[in-house]
Amino acid sequence: MTIENAATPKPPILSYIKDLPNICSLAGLGCSLLAIYFAIVELYSAAMIGMIWAVGFDWADGLIARRMKGRTGDDRAFGGTLDLLIDIVSYGVTPAVLILSYGEFSPWFLPVVFVTLVFGAIRLSYFSTFGLSGDAKYTGLAIDNNSISLVFIVMFAGYFERPTFAIILAMSALCLAVLNVSQIKTPKLSGNPVNVAILALYTLLATLFYSWSLLQS
Repeated sequence: MTIENAATPKPPILSYIKDLPNICSLAGLGCSLLAIYFAIVELYSAAMIGMIWAVGFDWADGLIARRMKGRTGDDRAFGGTLDLLIDIVSYGVTPAVLILSYGEFSPWFLPVVFVTLVFGAIRLSYFSTFGLSGDAKYTGLAIDNNSISLVFIVMFAGYFERPTFAIILAMSALCLAVLNVSQIKTPKLSGNPVNVAILALYTLLATLFYSWSLLQS
């Protein structure tokens, strides 16, 4: 007589909220939501603060997860999937809304935004499927670099008329999207504590810059 082992009970869905790396990921999602909102209402300085902090939380969750002990394979799988879904919002939807808002939601910007979203989704799917290359590098530009770059580019918005800068922003995002799906090899910056410290400094400086811009407006 064969006795079958009972199936291992699955943890409750909401139990994963208390996982510290997942808390960081969800905080980044909150920052992206704020960035989207502020982009829609045309408070671009506030939107940029939200965008760069979303990157900061994204990098932090991976660093924390690698240092934590006792995390199971299910914990890592759940966290990786959650991170991927949030990346679509942070690095796909948020820049798309930013471009459309700067372009006053003109339909002429829709093709550019569509291409950036498609390339972003493909980029994330490719990495989820194949991971890093044999030399531990990304194939294509990691999509978090898009937000880091756009936050820097928007610092120069005041030097251009709005329609002109909307085109500059859209073309910059399109170039970044092409790099996302290219065959270039780029290092995994978020896995190095030194790079995380550099991003933290950049986040602080960008926050100060855009906070000052908000006070001047």
